[in-house]
Amino acid sequence: MRFDGFARGAVLAAIALGTVLPAAAQDIRIGYAISRTGPFAIGAQITQEPNYIMWAERVNAAGGLSVGGKKRKIELIGYDDRSEPETMVRTYEKLMGSDKVDFILPPWGTGNNFALMPLAKRYGYPMLSCTATGRKLVDLKNPWFFPLLQQPDVMMEALATFLKARGVKTAAVINVDELFGLEQANSLEKAFKEKGIQIVEKKSYPIGVKDLMPVLRDIKDKNPGAFVALSYPPDTFLITAQSKALAFNPSAFYAAVGTAFPFYRDKMGAATVEGIMGLGTWNPKMSPQAKAYFDAHVARWKKEPDRWASAHCWAGLEILQQSIEKVGLDRKKVRDYIASHQFDTVIGKIY
Repeated sequence: MRFDGFARGAVLAAIALGTVLPAAAQDIRIGYAISRTGPFAIGAQITQEPNYIMWAERVNAAGGLSVGGKKRKIELIGYDDRSEPETMVRTYEKLMGSDKVDFILPPWGTGNNFALMPLAKRYGYPMLSCTATGRKLVDLKNPWFFPLLQQPDVMMEALATFLKARGVKTAAVINVDELFGLEQANSLEKAFKEKGIQIVEKKSYPIGVKDLMPVLRDIKDKNPGAFVALSYPPDTFLITAQSKALAFNPSAFYAAVGTAFPFYRDKMGAATVEGIMGLGTWNPKMSPQAKAYFDAHVARWKKEPDRWASAHCWAGLEILQQSIEKVGLDRKKVRDYIASHQFDTVIGKIY
């Protein structure tokens, strides 16, 4: 497969097995299921799998992970979950239960990570999740789960504060009908109420939606001061294009996941997306480490990483590597080390 920054994924040696690098007797086997097809593929193939592959390649080029004074290379095993939660769960159960891989890397999205958490706890695999954001996930207090993104209540409070400062009095909100969208919408509704911003329309839509024109037309007629779409990448592209076709251009326009993808800017056009807000968490100017990561990603994939969670994904890999090299391959020890230490990462110090 060819990594093209959209929906087809990264270069893999064998799609059936997903083996990226050849195995040897002492390799460290790391497995994952990720969306290469289906509605989650756009985000997964921009934010996650390219980073997984690049990390394994760079570690192996340096001789491997240092475990007990010896260098051991990574055998990376990936499967296409087809954007299906059931397929994703079955795949991880195989990886952890029968294949008994040494470690796992997380799937794409809040809902998938939520579905995987009980299984990871049962088998004892730490999850450093870079595309999961939901208070419900944190409130479960699963000791094997480590979220790397900010939570909905904090993000939506910041958005509401910003909009109030700009004099926004009314808003329309739509959200993808998945745990991510539901949690973001609930947090935003509370934040808007506290800030005195009236919601004049609130609708949800299904994953894989192909047309939101009727919804957007109805919202345009209500003339809200702000429009907020708590969207996943395919929806973000759809909403932007259809809003442009309707000449729907409120004073504040926010779409969530995907606005920080360079592909979004390139496909929609800089003039179209100028002024659109969305989820973004880092940029290559924030530190020398961030710039080095950005340059390495461009050199490997001939594509920029996104400004949303790509660096958080890389940070998770750095934390996993530092933990393994400190305490070895015992997953319980790795979990305990992650839970009790601070790490230097591409996005700064994380505890």
